[in-house]
Amino acid sequence: MSENNPQLVQIIQDRIHNSSGQKITFAEYMDLVLYHPQQGYYNAHDINIGKSGDFFTSSSLGSDFGELLAQQFVEMWEVLGKPVSFDLVEMGAGKGELANDILNYLSQHYPKFLNVIHYHIIEQSPSLIEQQEAKLKSWQEKEVNISWDDWENIPEASLTGCIFSNELVDAFPVHRVQIKEGKLKEIYVTISSEQDSSFFQEVLDDISTDELSDYFSKIGVNFPSSRYEDGYQTEVNLEIIPWLNQVSRCLKKGYLLTIDYGYFAEKYYDLQRSSGTLQCYYQHQRHNNPYYYIGNQDITTHVDFTALQTYGKQVNLKPLNFTRQALFLMALGLGNRLNQLSQGHFNAMQILQRRDSLHQLIDPMGLGGFGVLLQGKALTEGEIEQTLQGFQETPFPS
Repeated sequence: MSENNPQLVQIIQDRIHNSSGQKITFAEYMDLVLYHPQQGYYNAHDINIGKSGDFFTSSSLGSDFGELLAQQFVEMWEVLGKPVSFDLVEMGAGKGELANDILNYLSQHYPKFLNVIHYHIIEQSPSLIEQQEAKLKSWQEKEVNISWDDWENIPEASLTGCIFSNELVDAFPVHRVQIKEGKLKEIYVTISSEQDSSFFQEVLDDISTDELSDYFSKIGVNFPSSRYEDGYQTEVNLEIIPWLNQVSRCLKKGYLLTIDYGYFAEKYYDLQRSSGTLQCYYQHQRHNNPYYYIGNQDITTHVDFTALQTYGKQVNLKPLNFTRQALFLMALGLGNRLNQLSQGHFNAMQILQRRDSLHQLIDPMGLGGFGVLLQGKALTEGEIEQTLQGFQETPFPS
């Protein structure tokens, strides 16, 4: 694989040529780089998620993450009064591993729940859909209700259950902004004027939309202000707004569960975080230059959980609870799984490998530090008062 995708580079250059001012927002650049229908990172080739790929997720470490999530979904079903149809909607399902782990656990332990669920997958990447279909084919043959859907094709207020994602929102295209002489400016992408190996360069100009300044007002951050030094730059994820609108439009009653890495606004826009949170991943190497490996690397930013709560409330998604993945999984029984390792029929190497995987899921400096945000819609007071098991904080084993 070459360092850059030349077809994608040309597509971006053409977009810039045809744009007003010969520049595009970073959000538009990031959208093309990741999601262009034919040449974007998620569409142009097989996305290899896992230890041999560009990045790995919690579900890459074995079935435990999916099994513990399944336990939480069962409780949600029970809290809602065991409806005869329960929608599980996974947004951004990777290679289908998480869905497979969830369904396998339900099949073994909660067959009655398995019989009432409709498992929806919302996925943009044709390559990943192909992998998901292959992974989940056996479940469809067993007549488990699985479908691949687009938000636009899901009827309004038709879902009762849980809409969930794991490392989805961090890959939404973001606007990048910077303080210049005390004013809010936006970072744009234009064609490089330098005769070197780079194709693109950044320029600073007035913001492309008033939504950027409105965003900071809504989340309660005084930005820009005299507190911040000139040159301070960060990101704004406006894509969460239409996304939350779609979720709320389709969700009649139930939960939205978001698992991702990020901060609340006060920490996200901390004075010390003067370069933002943008990260790029190429073959497990992390750096912060989005103009390398164009089309062949992942680009992400941290999630602002204050924004998810604030904009969610505007569309009737009530913030219910927040915790960190380590505490969430411990409360769901991961600690018991660690304790059972010494009692099972495993050889020494299997015990070490499994213990390492479980510890990675709760490592506070890694996956364990991910945020777990629970929002709800149309729940009764009695349903809201029932704290779900995953949010009953459990200490780490000594």
